[in-house]
Amino acid sequence: MKRRHLTETPSATRVPGIVLGVGIGGFIDGIVLHQLLEWHHMLSSWYPISGERNMRVNMVGDGLFHLFCLLVVLAGVALLTNAGPRLIHGDGRRLAGWMLAGWGVFNLVEGVLDHIILRVHHVRSGAGELGYDLGFLVLGAALVGIGAMIGRRSAR
Repeated sequence: MKRRHLTETPSATRVPGIVLGVGIGGFIDGIVLHQLLEWHHMLSSWYPISGERNMRVNMVGDGLFHLFCLLVVLAGVALLTNAGPRLIHGDGRRLAGWMLAGWGVFNLVEGVLDHIILRVHHVRSGAGELGYDLGFLVLGAALVGIGAMIGRRSAR
């Protein structure tokens, strides 16, 4: 059976793009919200930043989260590499669209699981935390919609 080049299949970039987007979305969350803005850490609702021990627990949690993101990105790169060299050439817009969708998937899963169900942290704790959490989910849904639209339109 002849192996088809993924550029011949409109949905070929979907899985690698979404996987890459999930990992990159996680990195964006961790770098911007955890490190730069210091709005929360991975376990900051369970272990408030009130002492050296709790800060250490949160730093380890953040580190494990970033390790997970790295593994997801590496999996996306492996999927992309396995797809063949023609995938990258000419499919950049499609791939970028699915990566945006993947970032949105990250926001939706992480937002529902960590912010709402497990309550390990909120986007920004304190006054208005529900608004920040809902905004995070709305951003995720918008990224999925816009990314899928770009991924599908670019395929035509």
